[in-house]
Amino acid sequence: MRPVADTVRAEQVQHPKVEASLTRASSRVPTWVIPTIKLLLFVTDCATAAASFVLAYYFRQGGPIVRSTTGGIAWSESFAPYGVLLFFVILIRVLALLYYDLYRLRGEFSFFEDGLRVFKSTAIGSLLIVAAAFLYRGGFHYRAFSYSRSVFVLDFLIALASFYSIRLLIRGAQTFFRSRGVNLIPTLVVGRGPEAAFCIKEMRERPALGYRVIGVVDIGTGRTAETTYEGVTVVSDLANLPDTIRATGANEVIIADSQVDGDALFEVMMRCGRRRGIEFRIAPSLFNCLPSKTEVDQIGALPMIRLFREPLSDFARGTKRISDIGIAALTLALLSPFWLLLALLIKLDSEGSVLYAQERVGMDGRIFLVYKFRTMRVNTDSEIHREYQRKFIAGHAEANVGDANKPAYKLRNDPRITRVGRILRRFSLDEVPQLFNVLRGDMSIVGPRPPIPYEVEAYELRHRRRLDMKPGLTGLWQVSGRNRLPFEEMVKLDLFYIENWSLLLDLKIILRTMLVMLRGDGY
Repeated sequence: MRPVADTVRAEQVQHPKVEASLTRASSRVPTWVIPTIKLLLFVTDCATAAASFVLAYYFRQGGPIVRSTTGGIAWSESFAPYGVLLFFVILIRVLALLYYDLYRLRGEFSFFEDGLRVFKSTAIGSLLIVAAAFLYRGGFHYRAFSYSRSVFVLDFLIALASFYSIRLLIRGAQTFFRSRGVNLIPTLVVGRGPEAAFCIKEMRERPALGYRVIGVVDIGTGRTAETTYEGVTVVSDLANLPDTIRATGANEVIIADSQVDGDALFEVMMRCGRRRGIEFRIAPSLFNCLPSKTEVDQIGALPMIRLFREPLSDFARGTKRISDIGIAALTLALLSPFWLLLALLIKLDSEGSVLYAQERVGMDGRIFLVYKFRTMRVNTDSEIHREYQRKFIAGHAEANVGDANKPAYKLRNDPRITRVGRILRRFSLDEVPQLFNVLRGDMSIVGPRPPIPYEVEAYELRHRRRLDMKPGLTGLWQVSGRNRLPFEEMVKLDLFYIENWSLLLDLKIILRTMLVMLRGDGY
């Protein structure tokens, strides 16, 4: 593969570009600074949540908060019923702030929007704190105690003022540094039309937005050959955008030309991938390029549509991970004697190990080992499966081993499968050891089916969007027809799940999976 600089320079004569690395972003703070600020903000919020609750009690009830004991200090007798709630107060406040994205420091912000989100998080947090107080009651140690409602009202007001004041200080500091050109997001603008000119002008005149345009990407429509546009260097064409992103250190790409080819743009986005942390935005007039996973946003006077964000927010991803660990650990613990019985049957039925490890492709194309109960004889050739999967992915008619009324997209009467293996596959019990993959973090309870590497080699570019989320032990495909569906339908179901994930949807899929297993719908 040619070096980045050579790739960028290897253009047609009528579209000369400068070397992309010459426009590399500067004035960026070290990578550890922003995570450190977020950590300090988190610690400050924890302290603020506790202090607000204690001050609310002190202003309303008066009296001491702590008392001296022979072993040190403890909560005073009057404050003790409130003291046992402090853990919940801190936890609820921080989770509410996290849920409303109040730890986000990237890009443009609005003092009004920040205030609105602080109000929502504080209000929801206060309602949850009241619920915790009247349901928990110190583990029922204070079940006869009557909490003062005015303490919770005061806590809400103090917390609201405190959290918003902290955000004002943070945003004020951001504005100060941005106005001096420090830590602006290096941005590439795709196109050389009116939208691109307006975008460059807006970001140049308003550094407080948090962006610095470091280069223009030509879409190759035969416009006049220029090395600059609106005072910004033309660094590349659309085909070389992934290499240009690496060379320039850009963090965001804004598509601002109505003549951009949607298919070419989609291909470039897929080549960039989410692993580089690149955000794509598009002018709302360019609807011909839009996928369904979008988010409306605004940068100053520029309405933008954000493309290909992480399928799950940090909060949603954490929630899903916690539920995965809980379900996997509980299932393994409760049903472990049954797993031992299955292992014994496999061992008695045929030679070989009980478990089978196979390479699979996980989120973002990462390879990992998936564990299953062995259902095949040892040392069998996988070529028959490889050939079938190629036909299945390509949509060939012979991939349907059933008929028009009852299609079946699965190898039938596979001679490699053992007697016990057929039973395990029918009831999907061979998948059970993948619970260990869930605990390790390679997989989730619910998600797209994890493909084998040689299957991914046969994918078209659009099929790779299945890899945007962790693969699952079960999924929407498994409970919506499974092996009766062609590959394209499987992909559509996976993408629907990725774009519409919720805990409720996971719960529905898990319950439907149990019914599928009981019916023995597996092949």
